[in-house]
Amino acid sequence: MIQFDTVSPCEYADALPREQFMDYTIKPLWQPVPRIAGPAFTVKCEAGDHLMLHAAIYRAKAGDIIVVEADDKFAVAGGNVCAIAQSRGIKGFVIDGVIRDLAETRENQFPVFARGVVPKPGAKKCISPLNQPIQCGGVTVNAGDIIVADEEGIAVIPQAQAQEAFDIALARGEKDAAMNLQQWQAQHSEKVERILTNLGYRDE
Repeated sequence: MIQFDTVSPCEYADALPREQFMDYTIKPLWQPVPRIAGPAFTVKCEAGDHLMLHAAIYRAKAGDIIVVEADDKFAVAGGNVCAIAQSRGIKGFVIDGVIRDLAETRENQFPVFARGVVPKPGAKKCISPLNQPIQCGGVTVNAGDIIVADEEGIAVIPQAQAQEAFDIALARGEKDAAMNLQQWQAQHSEKVERILTNLGYRDE
């Protein structure tokens, strides 16, 4: 089984286009957050409602990351919902929206990436299908896509590209790890100067 969390989202940048990385405003709500990786269990919460996220914590499998399309007016989860998800082996939440009870979630060390915190919870009135394509942080997320999230950002790896993306990212990470700073600087300086020359730059 591929250990996607052994590689930083920064390394996945070599394997994925910009549109596979979520907007930077969806960020860890406590620090230092561990890197998490796993298949997306997708949820769409209608405006002002959080019923389907509350349903999802009982339907997602251990190892999943629940990814949510919501709004930022009402909290879609609180401390108890996060604690139940954690107890069921869910690795974390990635929410295009807001939660509440952050102190409890931080104390439990449950990873939540979201836009922020709002005290007022949403309603439980609206149903929508689970594990359908959603929009989260400007990225289309399909059920089963691999999410890799840490303080550097959130990568969404399409399921069909998962092995290839991991191999490219791992190779990049190993290449960088094999060089000390002086070696990296020498390679970097040569590359920068070559590009400048090719573009016609001249120092005054």
